[in-house]
Amino acid sequence: MNFAVGFKPLAGDTQTMDNLEKQLICPICLEMFTKPVVILPCQHNLCRKCANDIFQASNPLWQSRGSSTVSSGGRFRCPSCRHEVVLDRHGVYGLQRNLLVENIIDIYKQESSRPMNPKSEQHLMCEEHEDEKINIYCLSCEVPTCSMCKVFGAHKDCEVAPLSNIYKRQKSELSDGIAMLVAGNDRIQAIISQMEEICKSIEDNSRRQKQLLSQRFDSLYNILEERKKELLQVVTRQQEEKLQCVRGLIRKHGDHLEGTSKLVESSIQSMEEPQMAAFLQNAKELIKKITEMSKVSTIDRPEPGYENMDHFSVNVDYVSEMLRTIDFQSGASGQEEEEAIDTEETETVGEEDRTEPTEGH
Repeated sequence: MNFAVGFKPLAGDTQTMDNLEKQLICPICLEMFTKPVVILPCQHNLCRKCANDIFQASNPLWQSRGSSTVSSGGRFRCPSCRHEVVLDRHGVYGLQRNLLVENIIDIYKQESSRPMNPKSEQHLMCEEHEDEKINIYCLSCEVPTCSMCKVFGAHKDCEVAPLSNIYKRQKSELSDGIAMLVAGNDRIQAIISQMEEICKSIEDNSRRQKQLLSQRFDSLYNILEERKKELLQVVTRQQEEKLQCVRGLIRKHGDHLEGTSKLVESSIQSMEEPQMAAFLQNAKELIKKITEMSKVSTIDRPEPGYENMDHFSVNVDYVSEMLRTIDFQSGASGQEEEEAIDTEETETVGEEDRTEPTEGH
């Protein structure tokens, strides 16, 4: 069925619009939200300008948007529920816009701008019965119609109801639908906030596990470094012992060589003595000393291979293979890792405390 152009707002419109307007009032400026509208993590809405005003008031040292100085963000409290809102370096410009509320504001303003003067109000008129107003609703065909269509026209065999009843019912359904959309938007925003928290938890947990992993490997490095130090000390002690022994032999044979050199020099001088009597006085003693020196036939020397240090070799192949197989334990929790590391650190400190008095003696 076709209808003539013209619409008359019904009696319940004013109250419905008033109730809707109350939901679109900013708690800061007490005016209808001014776009852009931002939604806080607590699901309350603010004009972005109002949100920026209270943010600037709570963070007087925060740099304004467009400043060359990089800011680290700030925080303020929601004026409706006092929930603390933490912002990043973008400030209130980092908050998500509530496009659904903005669209509802546009619809509200369009409806509010329609003329409400009763003299100018018009009714939809039936085109088949030009003098009849549309005043009933055909439930069978789901279209508005006039009384004449019900009595004589196409809807005479249909079930009808008063237009106002259907209007109120469908208006209520539409209002409920809008409320469902708003609630759905709030739920989606809550889910987004939860997922953002999950992302933050993932980053925090990853950072903590990286720290624990680094501590574990640092502990292995310390063990290897300590063991290397101990083994190097063993090699150094063996080196000093062998050097001391060989240098002792060098000094001993050097003294012997010096003694024989002096004896040879004295013997040569004695050979040059022209007087036989004077020569014979010293010759017997020199011959005796030369005989004694000659008896030292065995010269102490290190055994063959004494200089070899190959017995200090270390086989680390099996350790290397074991280190290459280090992997994550599927059943190990981060808390157990932390407790294990704390226990190792405590034991290390205890061993150092027990060692210090001994070194002092």
